[in-house]
Amino acid sequence: MSFALFLSAIKDTALLDVAAHWNTARGNRLMPGWSDIDPVDLGRNLPIVWAWRYDAGLGTFVGRLAGEEIIAVLGVNIRGRRIETCFRPDAVDVVCQRYRTVIEGPKFMYSYGTVFARSGGNGVGQRIVLPLATDGVHSNGVLGATVYRLGIKPAIGDEIAIDHHSEIVEFYPLSA
Repeated sequence: MSFALFLSAIKDTALLDVAAHWNTARGNRLMPGWSDIDPVDLGRNLPIVWAWRYDAGLGTFVGRLAGEEIIAVLGVNIRGRRIETCFRPDAVDVVCQRYRTVIEGPKFMYSYGTVFARSGGNGVGQRIVLPLATDGVHSNGVLGATVYRLGIKPAIGDEIAIDHHSEIVEFYPLSA
């Protein structure tokens, strides 16, 4: 039932498609593993998809995948990089706390609100974060997708990236 509540909050069809892929990939398990996620099945939504694995030894997230639109907004490819090198210092704690909430719950996350991007515009965005579990039970990573709707108003300087502090964030418990 919680997956249905999570889906009912999502307004963007691309995010709904990514969530549906996650649900199909998990089969009869609580969560899918990274190896169950199929880039071909994600198809046209791949540019908005991203994923991190949690490295318990390092106590941080390490990038697995970032689609073209995510790389364009972040200004860096996350693959193989620690999360601390991919986000502004003031955002790292917020982002890590959210991803840990998803993993530890496990929970689904949906957020929306004003975002600011280096691409020269500002606007609104929506984001989903879904837990991944190699064994199907114990979460050790996240799969996400972000949709940005950038306006034509220029951003204030190149140092502005993404304002995670202005998003409205909702968590939904994952139940069997």
